[in-house]
Amino acid sequence: MKKLHFSVNIQAPAKTVWDILWTDATYRQWTSVFSEGSYAVSDWKEGSRISFLSPDGGGMYSRISKKVPYELMVFTHEGVIRNGVEEPLDEETRKWSGSEEAYLLKEHDGKTELVVELDVTEEHYSYFNEVFPKA
Repeated sequence: MKKLHFSVNIQAPAKTVWDILWTDATYRQWTSVFSEGSYAVSDWKEGSRISFLSPDGGGMYSRISKKVPYELMVFTHEGVIRNGVEEPLDEETRKWSGSEEAYLLKEHDGKTELVVELDVTEEHYSYFNEVFPKA
């Protein structure tokens, strides 16, 4: 597993950035670079399950392992969803099950630094390193 790290400064308060990241309509916009029409299903509470899905019902299921509103959101990825059904772990899924994706917001004078760190497998490293900054 490798760790990717991204950082961007945004001319907006942390609450605005947070809302753009996790409100359904804007979440769908910024994640469309990964899969057009992608969306998330969750109650967005710490400890809850979250499903990251594409329009065909595929995706992955994860857990919101840490949530501090307007500051931090951490997902722990667990497994794959196919045709809307959570699949049991297989050899391929075990390679990344337990990986994390963290979003840290640091506000200074009405501007926000958004830091994203994610664990990726070797075979997905180049893809996420190229595509994630576009999101």
